[in-house]
Parts: sequence; structure tokens; C-alpha cells
Amino acid sequence: MAAFHFEIVSPEKLVFSGEVEAVVVPGTEGEFTVLKDHAPVISSMKPGIVVIDETAAKKTRLFVPGGFAEAGPAGLIILADQAIDLADLDPAKLDAGIGGVEEEITRATTDEGRRVAVEKRDQLLELKAQLGL
Repeated sequence: MAAFHFEIVSPEKLVFSGEVEAVVVPGTEGEFTVLKDHAPVISSMKPGIVVIDETAAKKTRLFVPGGFAEAGPAGLIILADQAIDLADLDPAKLDAGIGGVEEEITRATTDEGRRVAVEKRDQLLELKAQLGL
């Protein structure tokens, strides 16, 4: 397959930058695959897994809780709220994180604090569901 340039950026760092063969994006209107010379498209992203095919034998899977994707003939750029490499994910830590956020929800003293904590919890639960845990 022909390669194209792909970058995924989170507020903290450049998560990935390089030549890839294909990328599967969890768009809000449905999953779509980007290949070389893709037609121009901008899409918001729902929580889901971005699958990066660097080569036929090397695939990277990242969970993103949301963001935006811009594809075109020059390549693909994803601006993600966060990106978690599934290879680094520990199910016990995920469950502990969900428990910690549940406590934040209980302790929240403002509507905004509760909303933010509920959003975090929902993202972690979506990740757990995506992984089938």
C-alpha cells in the first residue's frame, strides 16, 4: 500500500508523526478509514480507538475520548483530547481510575466540578467497553 503522512496531537504532546499505510478514525458519524490521497474531510471524533497501520505487520491502537480529524491529499492530522496507547493500558489501573473518578463525583461541591468528573468517568467507561473488559 502507498504511504501518507499522519500526525496525532494531544494538548500534552505530539503522540505520533510518520508515514503510515492506513488509519481508522472513530468519527461521530461513523468509523472511516483514511488512505493515501483521501478526499478532503473534517470530522469530529467520538470516544473510540484509532487504529494506525504503519505497515501490514505493525499496527498501533490508541484510545481517544474525542477530538477532530482533518484528512486530505497531504495526509491526516488528528487533534485529540487525549491519546492512550492500548499496549500500555493496565485493566487494574483502569478500574482504579474509574473508582477514583466515582469518588470525585461524590465529593464535587459545584455543578461544574460534578460535570467534569462525570465526563471523565464516562470516557473511562467507554474505553473499558471498547476493550471488552
